[in-house]
Amino acid sequence: MSEFNLSMSRRSLLAGTAAGAVVLGFEKPGFAASDPWVQATAIANRLASPTAFPNRDFVVTTYGATPCNVTTTTAYVTSTTTGTVSTPVSGSFDNYAAFAAAINACHAAGGGRVVVPAGNWYIAGPITLLSNVNFHLTSGAQIFFDPNPANYAKYGPYDCGTNGKLVISRWQGNDCYNYSPLIYAYGQSNIGLTADDNTAILNGQAGTSYGTPEGKNTFQCWWTWKGSAGTAGWVSPSPGESTANSLNAALSATYIPATAPVTVNLIEFGTATAGSSTNYKRDSSYVPAQSEAYYPLSLRVYGVGHQLPPPMIQFHSCTNVLMQNYQVTATPFWQHNPVNCRNVVVRGVYANSNGPNNDGFDPDACNYVLIDGVTFNTGDDCIAIKAGKDNDTGYGPCQNIVIQNCTMNSGHGGVTLGSEMSGGVQNVYAQNLTFLNQYWASNPLQMGFRIKTNMNRGGFVRNFYVRNVSIPNGIQTTASFYTPLTGSPVPTKTASTSAGGILTIDCDYSPSSDNVRIRPPVVTNVNISNVTVTAPTGKTTTCYQAIVIVGPVAYDYNGLTAAPTVSPVSNLTISNCNFGTPSASTPYYLYNVSGLSLSNVTIGGAVYNTTLSA
Repeated sequence: MSEFNLSMSRRSLLAGTAAGAVVLGFEKPGFAASDPWVQATAIANRLASPTAFPNRDFVVTTYGATPCNVTTTTAYVTSTTTGTVSTPVSGSFDNYAAFAAAINACHAAGGGRVVVPAGNWYIAGPITLLSNVNFHLTSGAQIFFDPNPANYAKYGPYDCGTNGKLVISRWQGNDCYNYSPLIYAYGQSNIGLTADDNTAILNGQAGTSYGTPEGKNTFQCWWTWKGSAGTAGWVSPSPGESTANSLNAALSATYIPATAPVTVNLIEFGTATAGSSTNYKRDSSYVPAQSEAYYPLSLRVYGVGHQLPPPMIQFHSCTNVLMQNYQVTATPFWQHNPVNCRNVVVRGVYANSNGPNNDGFDPDACNYVLIDGVTFNTGDDCIAIKAGKDNDTGYGPCQNIVIQNCTMNSGHGGVTLGSEMSGGVQNVYAQNLTFLNQYWASNPLQMGFRIKTNMNRGGFVRNFYVRNVSIPNGIQTTASFYTPLTGSPVPTKTASTSAGGILTIDCDYSPSSDNVRIRPPVVTNVNISNVTVTAPTGKTTTCYQAIVIVGPVAYDYNGLTAAPTVSPVSNLTISNCNFGTPSASTPYYLYNVSGLSLSNVTIGGAVYNTTLSA
């Protein structure tokens, strides 16, 4: 275990983080109205024009940018299928320096637009935005990001030795130093990523091979890092999220407070006694383990030698952010991931990437967010609202979010809250949506509305409002049961929390994935109205079960002190909905739920006006 001599002192970094939490994370919503949809309108109006840029253009060709020719190659186009894709020809001009020079000039002049003309452009490194810069793609422009991860550990401001030059990032809810996201900003204000239309494409080339294959692998790309058999050609024991990394040392108890309900053994093995498993040394497990062990950020260093793929676009601790009209495809990880930002708008974007963990839009611990007119075709959740994980909750809740006029096709959940939500999620308003499920026959939308947490992620969900949603081709009609812990009061193969529910509230999400289970979640005040679900042409069923709710499972608690109170999911209202005909013999599944009110809700031809508890 060692600390690197980073270019910013740890003391100043942590001071800046704390300040960001106060300024950005905990701003109180200034609402007086009791009608939630009046509040939603106020948020949308506040975010109508989040940015303003001077009328100055900085065309990248002025700074030496040169377009490239493209050829065709075989690459993964989804997690598991290959196809022919365009890729820059070998030896193409690297536009990293030219794009950076244009951005720096624009920023130095007081702001404006950095313009990328129509054509194909190759870049072997990240695009890093600065305050008052709108990075704008002309119709028909396509930027190809080099697929070699090493190019995203070359330009960061923190020299981490053999791990590379990295950036402050958040990976799946946990803070760390890591590869730069392909498009990144930290601590900036008034920034834009825009295009004329979504013929302008940001191509992460995450399914395209790079470098020399490792281990038994015959193909290596960003997506192989998922480390799952059948995903982008990964073959055990090649490096990936699912394999222990020898660079990850046994944890130290140095930073764990004496009063904490955890020990190193609990974090590493899930019990108070020592074990032999090395699963906690998997990169995807080790960064949350460091958080559980209260490691400072300066010790959470990843990058070269590790397999944590960065988000495609991550704006961290920024204010007044606009993302508009472009298309993203072939992204290494989550497609959009603003973290600890305030006043964020994503409008008219086409989130089109079917790789592993290719969520469409994941705001994390943000305050005031508008998601408007976005189309989603994703390899994971279309929208997933986050708020940190484990002890990384300093930025506060994710709150005051409006989702409207969007179209969801392939993906896990249409609108999801969680699973990384330890800081809490509140005041979320979703309206006028179409879960089109266009590819229902081959790659169906698995769930409609989804809340997912567990005794590790904890947190809270409150004030989640949904209205006016059309689901014209149903969702997945087959079950995907979760596996409870051995001895759980929830029997195996009863709760299809991973697919098939129009509304799924899962407070026992993947419990065996987390060694530490000490934070009971609280879910309350969820209101769903005017949702209409019909079956695809020629089919009769619309879902597996209309409603699937698994409240917190007290049995899962494994802390070293007395268990805290575990509350049921409460104050749920579903009204004026027609969920069509489920394929399961029972229309819903409930566990640890208090006060589910159904008013004029049609399921399988029967109309429900009742209140249910379980």
